[in-house]
Amino acid sequence: MKTSKLHLVLCAYLAWLPVIAMSADPFPKTGERQPVHIEADRIDGHSQQEIEATGKVRMRQGDQTLTADRVKYYQDSEDVEVEGNAQLDRPDDTLWGTYLQMNLNDDTGQLSDPRYLQKDGSGRGSGEQLLLEGKNQYRFRKARYTTCPEDNHDWYILADDLEIDNGTKVATARHVSVRFKDVPILYVPWMNFSFGNERKTGFLSPIMGNTSRSGAEVSVPFYWNIAPNYDATITPRIMSRRGVMLNNEFRYIGQTLNGRFLLDYLPNDLATDTTRYGMQLNHFQNLGAGWFGILNYNSASDRNYFRDLGNNIMFTSQTNLLQQGFASYFRELGRNGMLTFSTLVQQFQTLQDPKAPIISPYKILPRFTLNAAKTNVYGLDFDFASSFTHFSHPTLPHGLRVTMLPGVSLPLENSFGFIRPRVSLHHTRYDLNEPANLATDDRHLNRTVPIFSFDSGVVLERDTSLQNENFVQTIEPRVFYTYIPYRNQRLLPNFDSAEMDFSYPQLFLERRFSGEDRINDANEITLAVSSRLIHSATGNERLRLSVGQKIRFSDRRVVLTSPQVTRAGSDFIAELSGSVTSNIKTDTGIQLNQNNLLVEKIRSGVSYRPIPGQTINAGYRFTRDVLKQVDLSTQWRFLKNWQGLAAINYSLKDDKLLVGLLGVEYNACCWSLRLVTSHFATATQSSSTNFFVQLELNDLMRIGSDPMRVLQQTIPGYIRTDL
Repeated sequence: MKTSKLHLVLCAYLAWLPVIAMSADPFPKTGERQPVHIEADRIDGHSQQEIEATGKVRMRQGDQTLTADRVKYYQDSEDVEVEGNAQLDRPDDTLWGTYLQMNLNDDTGQLSDPRYLQKDGSGRGSGEQLLLEGKNQYRFRKARYTTCPEDNHDWYILADDLEIDNGTKVATARHVSVRFKDVPILYVPWMNFSFGNERKTGFLSPIMGNTSRSGAEVSVPFYWNIAPNYDATITPRIMSRRGVMLNNEFRYIGQTLNGRFLLDYLPNDLATDTTRYGMQLNHFQNLGAGWFGILNYNSASDRNYFRDLGNNIMFTSQTNLLQQGFASYFRELGRNGMLTFSTLVQQFQTLQDPKAPIISPYKILPRFTLNAAKTNVYGLDFDFASSFTHFSHPTLPHGLRVTMLPGVSLPLENSFGFIRPRVSLHHTRYDLNEPANLATDDRHLNRTVPIFSFDSGVVLERDTSLQNENFVQTIEPRVFYTYIPYRNQRLLPNFDSAEMDFSYPQLFLERRFSGEDRINDANEITLAVSSRLIHSATGNERLRLSVGQKIRFSDRRVVLTSPQVTRAGSDFIAELSGSVTSNIKTDTGIQLNQNNLLVEKIRSGVSYRPIPGQTINAGYRFTRDVLKQVDLSTQWRFLKNWQGLAAINYSLKDDKLLVGLLGVEYNACCWSLRLVTSHFATATQSSSTNFFVQLELNDLMRIGSDPMRVLQQTIPGYIRTDL
C-alpha cells in the first residue's frame, strides 16, 4: 500500500518521539542529543531499536543533512548505515560516496569512494576511502586535492594520507606528489598547509631564483606561529656563489607596542671569505601619560651588502642606514592649545660608493624640542618652537645649537576668503668645538632674524557639468608676501639645512631652506591662482590646475650651493594634477626661470588605466644641470589570460639604463605563472640582473622566486589580476 510522504514524515516523527523527548528543549545544551528528522518514500522499523528508510531519503540532525537511496538507523547506538548516492551536507563542506557508516553521537565512521567540496571554494578532492574522526575532522586514503573548480584538473596533489581539520582550516598530507598538467613537479614526504586565512606553523613554499651577483639560489621558509600576537619566519637561503644565509623575521604586537625585527646572517661568503649580516628593528611603544617612543635601527656588515645580496632596487640603492631613537610627549593647553616635547638620538651608517663618495650626515646626540601653540587668544594665534641639539661628526666642526622661534598671527577668515598676517623671530646660538670658518676664531655664534609674512586668498565657486556629470568649479586667487632681512651666515656651520624642492605649495612658505642653519633673505611676493573641479555628489576632487609666479624685489644673498638663482626677477610654476578623463590621470609640473627664459625643472607623469590590471605609465623628470630621466612602464593584457609587464627608467643625461624590467604573466582560474627579468644599477659602476620564475597554485603554494615587490615598485598601478 502506497503511503503519502506527509504521512511517512508523521510516522517517522512518532517513531522518533522518544528521541525527541530526550531533547525537548528547542535550544539543547552542549553535549545533549539533538532530534533526528527523517523523510523518505518508505519507512519501516521498531521504536527504540532501528529504523530503515528507502527511496529519496532525507535525514536531518542539527546542522547536517544526509540524503541517500537507503538509510538504516540504530537508535540505541546512534549508528547509521547508508547505501546508494550518499551525500552528507555540513556547514563547511559536502561529502559524497557510495557507502557510509557513521555514528551521529561522535561523528566517526567511514565513507567509500568519497568526494568532497569545501563550501567556501577553498578546495575539493576525492580518494579511495574517507575516515570520519570526530567533529570537523576526517582523513582520506589515497587522496586527490585541488583548489581548481569542477571539471578543471590543471593541478592537484596526490597523497597516500590526507588529514583535514575543518575547525582549524588546516590539512596535513603524507607522501605528497604535486602535479601540474599531470606532470609531477614536486615530491615531499610531509606537507602541512592551510586552506583558510588562518596562520599556521609549518614550511612555506620553496623560493628559487637567480641573480648575477649571487648566482642560483633556493630558499625554504619556515613559519612559526608562536602566539596570536607574535610570529617568526626563519628562511635558509642557499646561494651558489655566496653560500648559505639565514634570513630571520620576528613580528609582535601588543596593547601598547608593536614591532618587527629582521636579521639576515651569512657566516661565510664564498666570494669574499667574510661574515656578512644585515639587520632592521622597528619598534613602537605607547608609554602612557601622553608619552610614546619609536626605535628604528638599521645596520649592515659592509658597504656592498645590499648591492651583493639584495634583489630589488629599494634595497640596493640604500646609502645611509638610519639608526635612531625617538620619544615624544603631548598634552593639551586649555581649550585651544597644545604642548609637545620630544627627544631624539640619531646617526647613520653610510654605505659608500667608492666611485661617488659622499660626506656622512651629522650625528644627533641628542636633540630636545619643545613646541607650544595657543589659538584664538583675543583673536590672535600664538606659537612657539624651540630645540636644543648636539651635533657630532668625526671630521667636520660640530657642537651645540639652540633655536627659538616665537610667532604670532592674526587670522581673519570667513566662508569665501582669508587674510593671515604673521610675525615671528628666529634666534639661533652655536657653541662649537672649533670655528666653522677660517675667517673667524669665534666658536660662540648667534643669529637673530625677524620674519614677516602676509597670506590672503579668495575662493569663488560655480556649478558646472562635464561629460554628463555635475561639478563645482572653484577659482582660488592667492597673494603671499614674505619679508626676511639679510643676515650674513657664512661663518655659521651647516648641520642640517638644504634647499627645498621648488613646487606650487612651496610658493606659500616663508623659508626655502630646510633645517635651522640657514634662514633665507626674502623680499618677494607670490601671485597665484588655482582652479579645482569637485564632484558634486561625492565631494572628491577630480582635477586641479595651479599657476603661480614669485616676484623678487631684491637679489637673494643667502645661498647654499651653486648654481642657484640669486638675481632679482621671478620664478613661474604651473601644475596639473588629477583625472583628465575617467581613465587618464596626470601629475605634471614645470618651473621656469623668467630671468633668462629657461626651464629649470619638469616633473611629468601620465597614466592610462581603462580597467583594473591594465595600465600604461609615462614620466619625465628634468632638473637643469642635475638630471634628465624618462620612465615608461605597463601592465597590459594581450590575450585572454596573458599579460605583458615592462618598465624602463633611463638617464638621458648619462646615457645609461637605471632600471629595466620585462616579463609575462599567465593567469588561469586556479594557478598563475610569472616570468620576469629585471636589471638595475646598484652603484655608479655596477649593476645586477635578476630572473624570477614563479608558479602559483592558488591557496596552496608558490614555487619559484616572487617578483611581486619588484613589479609593484617599478610599475605604478600594478595589481594582481588572479585574485
